[in-house]
Amino acid sequence: MYKILANTIFLGKDVHFLPECHSTNDTALQLVREKRAKEGTIIICANQTHGKGQRGNTWMAEPGKNLTFSLVLRPSFMDISEQFYLNMTVSNSIRRLLQDYIPNLQVKWPNDLIVPGFGKIGGILIENTFSGEGWENAVVGIGLNINQLNFDSEGATSLSLLTGNQFNLEELFRLLVTQIEQGYIQLKKGKWNEIKADYLHHLFLKDRLAKFSSDGMVFFGIITGVNQEGKVEISLQNGDQALFGLKEVSFLDLP
Repeated sequence: MYKILANTIFLGKDVHFLPECHSTNDTALQLVREKRAKEGTIIICANQTHGKGQRGNTWMAEPGKNLTFSLVLRPSFMDISEQFYLNMTVSNSIRRLLQDYIPNLQVKWPNDLIVPGFGKIGGILIENTFSGEGWENAVVGIGLNINQLNFDSEGATSLSLLTGNQFNLEELFRLLVTQIEQGYIQLKKGKWNEIKADYLHHLFLKDRLAKFSSDGMVFFGIITGVNQEGKVEISLQNGDQALFGLKEVSFLDLP
């Protein structure tokens, strides 16, 4: 059973554990709409039947083997145009924890956690609610493959497959939430340059020639950075710089 965290300031002081649910993000968003979720509320589920990933994909996980949870934040101190800094902060926080076990862990834009040569180990999906006054809530959904050994799709891996060990999910959950809270405090303190530099330093394919596709066209380019809105910056072979949003470009060089 996942308990209220004693070693954090505000994250994990209200923890809802569900043996099964449709989606932790959907459950958290419902609590937000009903005004029953204070900042730091966490929804964690042992068996998420319809987990959501980026680009409308489904995140499937074997029951009781992985970490699938969502947390509620209220980043009203940020402008809506700056929301990708939250993505970078959460990505950095997860990577910092897992790199103790997987030194070559990287972030695949915008916020997948991957191990080159082995595949994807986790992902993040942030769903925001806004009002006329600005940013109201951010529901941060996190899915991490921990103890699962078999996957239906290629390109997926887990902490257990990579290390040969089984892990205590509750202990990893506690460590991870603590790390995310520290990252969020760093964001609140305005350490944005450090956050972005850390994200870019571990960005998959950065400064390497790679193959992409956009609007049915295949091209080669080099990822050079990410702008404030979260669009990836790619230097094309003809010398032009191009910006792509989430659904505007696909990676053809796999992790």
